[in-house]
Amino acid sequence: MRLALLAACAAASFGVAAQDNASRNLAAPCAICHGTGGRAVTKDVNPLAGLPKDQFIARMTAFRNGTRPATVMHQIAKGYTDQQIEQLAAHFAAQR
Repeated sequence: MRLALLAACAAASFGVAAQDNASRNLAAPCAICHGTGGRAVTKDVNPLAGLPKDQFIARMTAFRNGTRPATVMHQIAKGYTDQQIEQLAAHFAAQR
């Protein structure tokens, strides 16, 4: 019984770790402009770290739909699915 419980906990931890890695990998290209972990290093780029999920999703959706002005984000956002945008939103909301 204990072994089964331990195995279940380990599997759950691995699942969380795998999800964290997937989110971090998905967010890696954002660092080019928005800084490591979404912490922008210049005032010319909006920080993503700590941005509430609903704001991130709304902005990315607006970029993708062409309703929010951008230099390159409207092109970049077209490459993400709704699920990926939600995953990125959760990742950046968790950053401090």
